[in-house]
Amino acid sequence: MPIPDRIERTIDLAQPPQRVWEALTSAEGLGGWFGDHATVDLRPGGTAYVEWGDEDYKSTLTISVVEPPARFAWTWGIMGLPATDPRRTYVEFTLAPSGGGTRLTVTESGFAQAPEDLLDSAYQGNVEGWRKELAELADYLHAAA
Repeated sequence: MPIPDRIERTIDLAQPPQRVWEALTSAEGLGGWFGDHATVDLRPGGTAYVEWGDEDYKSTLTISVVEPPARFAWTWGIMGLPATDPRRTYVEFTLAPSGGGTRLTVTESGFAQAPEDLLDSAYQGNVEGWRKELAELADYLHAAA
């Protein structure tokens, strides 16, 4: 069975879109749920750096879309490829008001360009990664409430 080219996850959060937006786009927010430390140049073409201290891992995000508080997107490297490899996946967050909270959808696409020997591990790693990271986002927002 072929590996899909995209991952899509939706989560309902109790916080309003502006609060979720801040968690997604600020250094404090990204460093609070997505990594252990982050810096963010919040503009299309800007760069965000996220570090995970327990894994001694760093990721560079190139910001593509900034439409507060509804849409935020970046590209980043494919797991297993060198940081200098030009192939990237595209990650997009869409936020919509839902009751008193927010319906957040994250879509990551572009896995089809991964080399055959990395395709399954890159895709499955990010499927599991988004499951964990969105749970951490919900916990981060709940703790900050």
